Order: sequence, then structure tokens, then C-alpha cells
Amino acid sequence: MRMDKLTSKFQMALADSQSLALGRDHQFIEPVHLMIALLDQDGGSVRHLLSQADVSVNRLRSMLGEALERLPQVSGAGGDVTVSNALGKLLNLTDKLAQARNDQYISSELFVLAALEDKGELGKLLREAGASKGALEKAIETLRGGEAINDPNAEEQRQALEKYTIDLTERAEQGKLDPVIGRD
Repeated sequence: MRMDKLTSKFQMALADSQSLALGRDHQFIEPVHLMIALLDQDGGSVRHLLSQADVSVNRLRSMLGEALERLPQVSGAGGDVTVSNALGKLLNLTDKLAQARNDQYISSELFVLAALEDKGELGKLLREAGASKGALEKAIETLRGGEAINDPNAEEQRQALEKYTIDLTERAEQGKLDPVIGRD
């Protein structure tokens, strides 16, 4: 798989997953590593996407942490970490999904969709957390607004209102705004 076909956010998540595997003395970068990196990513869209698809994100993150603890550790590897066969297969499936949608770049939400369809441990954990293919595809369409991914920075440009503004209506509903003096 060509790294230049991944969006910048997906490339950063892959680098974070490599760092996570290296820090825990794992020999391979597994799909669990990448999913944790995607969920923990600052400004990433996967956590928002999963919550839109009615997935229990906190439960999923907890189960992923437990799966990470069960992975075998290797001592004396000297920092040699490679992509596992399972992750390579998922990345290829993600590439295939991107081609089917006429995307020029591979985005992280398609990895989540590919992982859900997978028969491996990550797919099982996603389904246990409440993920379903129909709800996830609907959330992806809502997130994308019906557009293809033709820019490597497409994921960073999403949800601009949520990132750069304050929703005063939401704050008022939550009771977080100070009352205006002189008004009822």
C-alpha cells in the first residue's frame, strides 16, 4: 500500500499506532493499535463518526485497551516493528472501499468500515460495542456530505463549526451561560 494515498490524519494515526506498538514491545502493528490511535487522535473524525453511528465509544475504547494488554510482548527486538498480516489485509480492504467510492485518498472512516466487515478481533469488538454496517455507512455519508475524498487534508477540514466556534444554544440548554442582568 502506498502511504501517499492516505489522508494526512490517517498517516498520523498509522504513525501513532507504530509508536504505540513500539512502546509496548509488540512485534507487529495490529489493527487494535491503529483503532486506538484513531480514537485517541486530536481532531480526528473517528470518535465522532462512531458516536453518530450509536456505538458505545467508551466501551469500545475499554475493550480495545484490554485487547492491547493481551497481545504478546517481545523483548530485545531493538525497535523492529512491522505491519501485521491482519492490518495489511484491512488496509488493502480499505483501499478497495476507497476505490469503490471514487476517492483519490484513503480516509480513516473507511478503515473503520473495513474493520467492521472483518472477521478478526477488531471487527468482533466493534460489533460488541454496537456498531452496525448500515448505521456506520449512514454516518459516513452524513460526515462526508456526499463528497469524495480528493484532498489529503480532507479530514482536517470537516466539522469546522464544531472545531472553531462555540454553540451558544447548546451551552444555554446545558445551563452553562451566565444570566443576562435585567432580563427575565
